[in-house]
Amino acid sequence: MRQLLPLLLSLTAATAATAQTPATTYRAAERRVNDLVHTRLDLRFDYAKRYAYGQAWVTLKPHGYATDSLRLDAKGMDIKQVSLVQNGAPQPLKFTYNRQQLLVQLGRVVPAGEAYTVYVEYVAKPDELGAKGSAAIGDAKGLYFINPDSAVAGKPVQIWTQGETESNSAWFPTIDKPNQKSTSEISLTVPAKYVTLSNGALVSQKPAGAGLRTDTWKMDQPHAPYLFMLAIGDFRKTTDTWRGKEVSYYLEPQYAGQARSIFGKTPRMLEFFSNRLGVEFPWNKYAQVVVRDYVAGAMENTSASLFGPQAQGSARELLDWEYAGVEREVAHELFHQWFGDYVTAESWGNLTVNESFANFSEVLWAEHEYGPDAGAAQAYRSLRTYLIDPSNHTKPLARYQYADKEDLFDNVSYQKGGSILNMLRAYLGEAVFFNGLKTYLTQNAFGTGEPHQLRLALEQASGQDLNWFFDQWYYRPGHPIVSIDYAYDAAHREQTVTIKQTQSGPAYQLPLAVDVYLNGKPQRHQVRMTQAAETFRFPAATRPELVNVDADKVLLWQKTDNKPLTEYATQLRLAPRYLDRREALAAAQTQLKAQPTDALARQLLTASLTDKSPGLRQFAIEALDLQNLAQRKAAAPALARLAATDTVVAVRAAALTALGTLKDKQYAPLFTKALENPSYRVQGAALLGLLGLRPEQALARAAAFEADNKGALTVAMVQVYGQAGSPAQWSLMRTKYDAADPPSRFSLLASVGSMMGRTDDAAALTEGITRIKDLTVRYKPYIDSARLIGLLRQIEQQQATRPNAALVARQVTAAVAEIEAAK
Repeated sequence: MRQLLPLLLSLTAATAATAQTPATTYRAAERRVNDLVHTRLDLRFDYAKRYAYGQAWVTLKPHGYATDSLRLDAKGMDIKQVSLVQNGAPQPLKFTYNRQQLLVQLGRVVPAGEAYTVYVEYVAKPDELGAKGSAAIGDAKGLYFINPDSAVAGKPVQIWTQGETESNSAWFPTIDKPNQKSTSEISLTVPAKYVTLSNGALVSQKPAGAGLRTDTWKMDQPHAPYLFMLAIGDFRKTTDTWRGKEVSYYLEPQYAGQARSIFGKTPRMLEFFSNRLGVEFPWNKYAQVVVRDYVAGAMENTSASLFGPQAQGSARELLDWEYAGVEREVAHELFHQWFGDYVTAESWGNLTVNESFANFSEVLWAEHEYGPDAGAAQAYRSLRTYLIDPSNHTKPLARYQYADKEDLFDNVSYQKGGSILNMLRAYLGEAVFFNGLKTYLTQNAFGTGEPHQLRLALEQASGQDLNWFFDQWYYRPGHPIVSIDYAYDAAHREQTVTIKQTQSGPAYQLPLAVDVYLNGKPQRHQVRMTQAAETFRFPAATRPELVNVDADKVLLWQKTDNKPLTEYATQLRLAPRYLDRREALAAAQTQLKAQPTDALARQLLTASLTDKSPGLRQFAIEALDLQNLAQRKAAAPALARLAATDTVVAVRAAALTALGTLKDKQYAPLFTKALENPSYRVQGAALLGLLGLRPEQALARAAAFEADNKGALTVAMVQVYGQAGSPAQWSLMRTKYDAADPPSRFSLLASVGSMMGRTDDAAALTEGITRIKDLTVRYKPYIDSARLIGLLRQIEQQQATRPNAALVARQVTAAVAEIEAAK
């Protein structure tokens, strides 16, 4: 499962969330009284009522002990019939049903290990369930009917499912726990014009009456109930192959031409992950489908991952995509086919063995496909996402005490866990680490896993006791917080490094690689920190040019590195890694904020405008303060070159944005030319640059873009209208806002506020204020709500002397009260 929440956090000014009171209830893995063996489903759909009419044949075996009863999860259904299938004839069974679980009396004591089959006829009513989701998974009704009555013109009619965590029992009866595994056979009777997709292989397609067809999908290998899926709609299928297995991509017809541009690296990913893990992709096919109105980012259903609409776009939209978007998602969900599907977390408290690995795979693929800098950049994004929110620091990675299982889908299970695996890989070494993963996957194939089993497999591969590592990183919350100080002892010809851990609780054991640079070359030293404060001594005939602690840049810690900027300059010049260079640029940025005229800091940032890493070029652009004359004079020529010629869209757009802040007429031709670039992102940056120089020209160009605008260009167009347009353009602004996803809506709020400050249309004012309020209330736990309250107050001030002053004052007061009252 890929989360949407980090997108919100990256596009809004997130505040530190209040640390939550830890839950104290221990959540054990579900006891296995009966084991699922096979699930056969026959489903028909009532689009008008949003019902599924189902027949289920569930085969089970008592686990360990004989039993005379069966408890199935079945949420919000009408149960029509329950019977035991014996000798081909159904025998009615007594049952009780509380709308959540179905308790079946089997009529006899079934010995442990003896298979039996129960038949259930039912009606699933997911839209009447009223189920609540989580921050990661926005809804929990399991089965979703999208535009079933075709009421929304241009929107496809679809049905799809979302099972994680325990929502699939809203559309078929099962034991909806991650420590259950079942083979499956799913028959779907649908309008013949639609395409279907489910787990495993499509084994038959048969006419089923007027305009109908029944498709049967069969999965012969066991998988967890939450990984069962179906998708039905007008999809266009594009097919590749990998080692003789089908690899397919299902998109809406208008996006089918981009299928291979979006998903076409999948066969190479399959090859890479299979080789690296030493375990071949275990399923008989791999499909990826994109659906509308999805309640999360993407989901790793067995052999058929499902993606939200962010994973399809026009050829022009794809020009603006970055690795951290869809390609990262594709790697994430594919890696789950091993970690999550092949071996599944025994309980939700062990979610790390699913999600941490998927997060780690994002680094693996970036590193393989784009090089070490790209891998390190992705690893740093994960680490920063974990560190930025203090509430993350109170939760252990393996979490058996929690209020709700949905709370586990957070930056600890994902980003912290992925960072820990990356650190463990560096500590053990590539070969040993991946041999350990192979052992873990092989020993637990088609079963379940937890961190203890992972530890044992890695110990088997490495010959090392790893209890110390897992105790401090998996079962303890937080991370080391350190300060690092340096001194050179000329008399003893020694370089000393003093590291102090200041976090609460016991000291962490920290294996450290320390590079001591003499005459431009590093001498590597391996040390282990075991105390809260330690001083390490390294031989050095002369004062080193640089001492680089954690030279591999993999430790999960917060550090204050007390080295002067001159040494950071040396680090930028000599140390090879992405994070070495990024740390130096961050130090230069900090120095310029304190001393805007610092020549060395300015030189470091300016020189990095040509760094080989696009991410660091962009960092340098955004770190410069171009309102400072010296910085502007040093950087402007390079920025103009980047804005005109950089081959990376994000860098070119960042350079255009930076130049736009100067409001310098010499750049007007540059902005005008950039408006012809095929990238929406570049066009958007150029349009905003032009807005600062020639508002009327920007307004005219914005109007010309109304027929074709997406992403950053839409945001820029709305901003132009908000600042320079007339109230008549509110209708278009409102339409663009309503059509945007939540992160994009946050990008549009300032423009909405600008228009609200200038319009005298009472209806428009109500619409704008309501939208600002509603978005703030919905995402209050994750954003800086005070900033958006400030936006509402700004509208009130701007309207104070206008005809609707009293109306606006009332509405803003009410909106602020509702925001402040929201949880």
